[in-house]
Amino acid sequence: MNRIFNSRRHHYLAIVSVLLIMVALIAGMMGCVPLPKEIHDWYDLDAVRDNLGGSYILANDLDSTTAGYEELASPTANLGKGWQPIMGNTDNKFTGSFDGQGYEIRDFYINRPNEDFIGLFGFVDNEGVIQDIGVVNATVTGEVFVGGLVGFTRGTVSNSYSTNNVTGKGAVGGLVGWNIEGTISNSHATGSVTGVSRVGGLVGRNEDGTLSDSYSTGSATGSSRVGGLVGENYEGNVSNSYSTGSVSSTTRVGGLVGENSGYISNSHYNYDEVLINGENIITIGALFDEDFEEWLANGKFLDINDRLSQEDGYYIVNDITDFKQLLAFDQDDTLKFRLKNDLDLTSEPDFYIPYLAGEFDGSGHKISNLSFNFGFVHTVGLFGRLAPGGKVTDLAAENVNITGDANVGGLVGTNYEGTISNSYTTGSVTGALVGGLVGENNGTISDSYSTSSVTGGGFVGGLVGINEEGIVSNSYSTGNATGGGFVGGLVGINEEGIVSNSYSTGNTTGDVWVGGLVGINGHTVSNSYSTGSVTSGGSFVGGLVGENMGTISDSYSTSSVTGNSSVGGLVGRNDEGNVSNSYSTGNVTGVTYVGGLIGENEGEGTISNSYWNIETSGQNTSAGGTGLNTTEMKDIDTFSGATWNIIAVTNPGTRNPAYIWNIVDDATYPFLSWQP
Repeated sequence: MNRIFNSRRHHYLAIVSVLLIMVALIAGMMGCVPLPKEIHDWYDLDAVRDNLGGSYILANDLDSTTAGYEELASPTANLGKGWQPIMGNTDNKFTGSFDGQGYEIRDFYINRPNEDFIGLFGFVDNEGVIQDIGVVNATVTGEVFVGGLVGFTRGTVSNSYSTNNVTGKGAVGGLVGWNIEGTISNSHATGSVTGVSRVGGLVGRNEDGTLSDSYSTGSATGSSRVGGLVGENYEGNVSNSYSTGSVSSTTRVGGLVGENSGYISNSHYNYDEVLINGENIITIGALFDEDFEEWLANGKFLDINDRLSQEDGYYIVNDITDFKQLLAFDQDDTLKFRLKNDLDLTSEPDFYIPYLAGEFDGSGHKISNLSFNFGFVHTVGLFGRLAPGGKVTDLAAENVNITGDANVGGLVGTNYEGTISNSYTTGSVTGALVGGLVGENNGTISDSYSTSSVTGGGFVGGLVGINEEGIVSNSYSTGNATGGGFVGGLVGINEEGIVSNSYSTGNTTGDVWVGGLVGINGHTVSNSYSTGSVTSGGSFVGGLVGENMGTISDSYSTSSVTGNSSVGGLVGRNDEGNVSNSYSTGNVTGVTYVGGLIGENEGEGTISNSYWNIETSGQNTSAGGTGLNTTEMKDIDTFSGATWNIIAVTNPGTRNPAYIWNIVDDATYPFLSWQP
């Protein structure tokens, strides 16, 4: 037994010896890693730029009494420019770590109005980390990428704050000027921020970056894209954050975010306390005073079950008081709301829901008399922005009267990968990137319509201002659309989207790129038509599409068309696009490049199996297609011989939906089997 015990003891001792050797080796290796360098004065801080990938800790506060201040960080340093931001150049950024350990760097002065990447740190790259530091009582002035702590970052900024007043032109923030793909958390700024564009109390522009658990209290002033927390949130994420400072801007202004094309959750500002251009205005993140104070006091949380009742998984909206509760919960994508009664907003001027992440089921009810008239506010509608996954269904917005800056719609300002169905609007809508139903669409719109009149400087559509990568189907507009450029009876610009089984009957008026259905088409238009008049004093004017760079198929126009150059009954200019199985019958008038079907065919554009009526159009020539008389245009043999998917029916009220086209032979022009 002793022999076995001794054998095991030697075995265990051997294992322990190996482990001790390994520990010693690891300890030796760790001894090769240098400890973070301590920063004691301004000279030490200035030396950081000599090793931008190093590790540093602040050992004490730095201020105007600390060694090196007069030479490096005072108003007389560097020929009156003050502190030189820490970085080599844009090819040599800070990639190390800087831990402030809770200390502050105070009193530094930067006056470099013609220089970019301005802050205590100029450029923090992906690997760079700035944490646990306060920058206090400093004056920071630069041109672009200007922040109280960091001018430009792709890295990490956490547990830090700035009380500095910051001035610049573009991408100016109280803490960070521009955050691209970086992370900012548990930080704040309290100084005033002044600039021209992309000006934020905390961050000037947050591009694909993450901002969380942070706040700002200083004022933000500029000309465009100015927000209390973030000037522009471009595809970034903002969560659990807030702002309390006043905001001023000529355009694109918000209490929380000036312009948002990203994601926002549980982030707010106090509607009753924060002044936007001197007024209390609802923008993304607005909360009434009582709700805002309760939200802060409860750890940034409000319980919807204390405010709305639930039925079948939906929170019920019975009246205007219930509808106003959505301000507190519109950023929660897990919530669904259902309207139980019609609502009249006459007594609530300028009230709308600026953001909807969840679902709103109108249940066939209507919300009427929404009025909003602030031409400097971006993304406005009954719902300002419909977030990815958000839904609006079975809802009417009647007698809307909306004026906004851009991305303005009667129902939704911007549909960002959301869904809108079985809904409609009536009234009037004014702005840029403006539509009777939706201003900008990147989602799905189906079985919906607008009778609203739509007016704007550009990107104007009777239903949708710009259809970027969205889908519009089984929808229509009957209101007039009037604007400068890119004006369509249904869609102003169909950029990379799809328009199908849709139509427009309203009159369309604009300067350039004007179409009865679509002003300019970059992708797909199919099974659609237009009937309203199209009028322009300029170029690229078409009964269906002003300029086509995509595909048009199985569509037609009966619109009369008047323009100057590149004017066509179906398409004004076909710019390397494809047109097939389509026709036009409207009168066409112009000066140069005028055609019965196509005004001008550019490049390798193709027109196949398509026709125009030479009698009703007043045009014997076209840059593509075949001219026919009225009798030929009503003869099924004309189209069946061209392999159209068409069949004869006994009368217009009798439809055969198995075919794309129907015709009453020798009596009607071809019509789409689905059309009303």
